[in-house]
Amino acid sequence: MVVSDMSVRLVEALIFARAEPVSERAIAELLETQGEIPAGVDDLAAYTRATLDALLALYAGRGVMPVEVAGGWQFRTTPDLAPRLTRVLRRPRRLARSTMETLAIIAYHQPCTRAEIEGIRGVSLSQQVLDTLLEAELVVPLGRKEVPGRPILWGTSAGFLRHFGLRDLRDLPRREELLVDVPDLQPPGGGGQARGDMFDAGSDAAEEDGAQEGTDDAVCAPPDA
Repeated sequence: MVVSDMSVRLVEALIFARAEPVSERAIAELLETQGEIPAGVDDLAAYTRATLDALLALYAGRGVMPVEVAGGWQFRTTPDLAPRLTRVLRRPRRLARSTMETLAIIAYHQPCTRAEIEGIRGVSLSQQVLDTLLEAELVVPLGRKEVPGRPILWGTSAGFLRHFGLRDLRDLPRREELLVDVPDLQPPGGGGQARGDMFDAGSDAAEEDGAQEGTDDAVCAPPDA
C-alpha cells in the first residue's frame, strides 16, 4: 500500500509531540480527520500500519526510532547507542533490591494482595516499598479481593510497560528463563545447595524493606531509555 509523505510526516510529528505512547487508533483518527486517507482505501487500520512501516523505514539506521511500547508508539534511543550515552545522561532512579523483588512478584503474579507478596518473598512488605512503586507509577491497585477483609489487589501499570520498553505483559521473559544454573557447590563446613532463582524468598531476609532507596545495585531502567 502506497502512503503519502504527508501521512508519514503527520504521524512522525504526533509521536514526537506526545510524551506518552501513541496508540494506532489515535494515529488513524489523526490521518482520517486530516483528510490523509486516499480515496478508495477502505481499510483504515491497514493504511495506518503501512504509514508506520514507512516511518520505521525512514528511521532505519538513525540514532532514534519509533518503538511499539505499552500499546502505542514512542520514540526511543536505538539499543546500540544507549550504552554510549550512559556517561552523559542522568542515570535513572535506583531502586533497592527489596523494591525490585516486590515489583517482580507483582509483575508475574498479578493481581496479588500484600499478604500474597509477603508469602512469596518470605518477609514483611513495608509501606515504603509500596509507596516507592506507586510514586514511580510502576504499580496500580486493581480492586479488592473478595475474601474477608477485602485486601487490595496490586498489578503493574502502563508506566511499567513504558519503563521497561514492553509492548504488553506477554513480552515479559518467562519465569523459567530467569532461573540461573548454579554449580552444585557445598560451602566449607557443609550446608545446602546454592540457588540461582531470582525469586528466592530467603535471599533478602537480612535486608530491611525500609532501607534507603538507591543504596543497592539493582537499577530500575530500560536499556534503551
